[in-house]
Amino acid sequence: MIRMRHTDESPHEASEINVTPFIDVMLVLLVIFMVTAPLTTVNVPVDLPSSSEKPTPRPDDPVFLTVKADHGLALGEDDITMDGLAGALETATQGNRDERIFLRADKTVDYGTLMGVMDKLRSAGYLKVALVNLQGQEEGSEAGTTMVPTASTTSGSAPATAPVAAGTP
Repeated sequence: MIRMRHTDESPHEASEINVTPFIDVMLVLLVIFMVTAPLTTVNVPVDLPSSSEKPTPRPDDPVFLTVKADHGLALGEDDITMDGLAGALETATQGNRDERIFLRADKTVDYGTLMGVMDKLRSAGYLKVALVNLQGQEEGSEAGTTMVPTASTTSGSAPATAPVAAGTP
């Protein structure tokens, strides 16, 4: 028996796409992006603006809240706890939530702790907060130098988000 080959039959050709070159190109691109991505983030030197605002006049009987280096709180001369802050402020201000609170912090206190205290002030209803710093103080300045306390005021429903640098009015 002779087999006849039909002319319309063709051997099956591979109809799959070869993805190996595609994967090779993708890996090369991935390596290029991984190498160049850290180079695209540039550290831009920025000089922060200084304040031209006049120091806030000091009231006759200011309410000073101090955050000490050990993260303890003091209202005036009295030590208080974070939980007792709202009650102590209520007593010190005679319930006047519009009175400005002068917030002082040791320079070793981290920003997160200071923001936590400001959040407690806000939740207690005290929205007028003045951040107190010393005007004219330089790193390594002599102890006999006269320092003038100044305040940068913030008000509104959220605490301030920018620290006040020492030496700026």
